[in-house]
Amino acid sequence: MTKLTSMAESSKGCELCPLAKQGRTQVVFGDGNIDADIVFVGEGPGFYEDKQGKPFVGAAGKLLTQLLESIGLKREDVYITNVVKCRPPQNRDPKPEEIEVCTNEYLFTQIKEIKPKVIATLGRFASAVILGLKDVSMGRVHGQKFKKDSYFVVPIYHPAAALHSRANLEPLAEDFKKLKEYLEEKPEVMRGPEAEQMGLF
Repeated sequence: MTKLTSMAESSKGCELCPLAKQGRTQVVFGDGNIDADIVFVGEGPGFYEDKQGKPFVGAAGKLLTQLLESIGLKREDVYITNVVKCRPPQNRDPKPEEIEVCTNEYLFTQIKEIKPKVIATLGRFASAVILGLKDVSMGRVHGQKFKKDSYFVVPIYHPAAALHSRANLEPLAEDFKKLKEYLEEKPEVMRGPEAEQMGLF
């Protein structure tokens, strides 16, 4: 049994943060290849994810699968998870204490164990958490790569954004093409001024 498998099993009864008592059906730990070169990180489980116990299984998940196929990947080739593992009530944004507990207890360990080349953060919320920022402008940073530790962080639009507005579908598809390119590169350090120009700070 791998460490991730053991963590996933032990997380099923997790009550470390308030989300445990706010209507979740089950913990949605993560799904996919634990030796993946790319990890996708979303915000948190939605209605269907909470019912099925897997991330990105609703409409946004179907689009994610299609986008993966467009660059020659399958869901089995990647690992998919979320910042928080339990569905927030009414799909509200996770609160700071919920994020702190879940990332320290689970997410950062998942990343450390998988050792991906690229982390694709889906949407503004996940991008800010992984980059360690209060907020990011997706219009400015989507599709760009940022060095963190031994991997690239690549913020991309959340698939749900393309479902809400078809105008976001083309840039999302372009971001996926860039993901494939980045998988072939070695992480390079981004200098502070470059990050400032992109509106990160």
